[in-house]
Amino acid sequence: MKKTLILSTLMASSLSTAAAAEIVEAKSDRYVLKQEATSSMSAEDLWARLIKPETWWHPDHTYSGRSENLSLDLQAGGLWREDWDGGSVSHGTVIYVKPGSTLRMNAPFGPLQEMAVNVVWTITLTSTEDGTKVTFDEIANGTEGAALDKLAPAVDFVKTEAIKRLTQ
Repeated sequence: MKKTLILSTLMASSLSTAAAAEIVEAKSDRYVLKQEATSSMSAEDLWARLIKPETWWHPDHTYSGRSENLSLDLQAGGLWREDWDGGSVSHGTVIYVKPGSTLRMNAPFGPLQEMAVNVVWTITLTSTEDGTKVTFDEIANGTEGAALDKLAPAVDFVKTEAIKRLTQ
């Protein structure tokens, strides 16, 4: 089973759109990340995919292990949430939406939530001649003891994986 999972992950990675990822800044109390990818999908089609995280977010990065438990309420104050039998979690709160173009959330995913770290994640779609450019910009702020510089590579990995899955 594990061997099959590894092979399918490698095959999916080889089919996905190349993504550029950068840890722009990493300090003990702050990090800034940026990921970019281009998809052949139109901005309209990519937006329709973006607002259904259950279709592209990796199940390994959920509490329930099942992406289909994710949902997004696309309005200011709406939640990117996960509900499963016996549990529920808010992964992020929508703070700005410009349909077809921009989604911004206060989104301390995973361990950042219990560390009381403030994370603003902005997803921007820009039409190009060949499709759509997607940009993830993430800024996290916490205390010096948060050791965000040590967490930044792991968060960068998760978000790079996410942008690849979104744009494939």
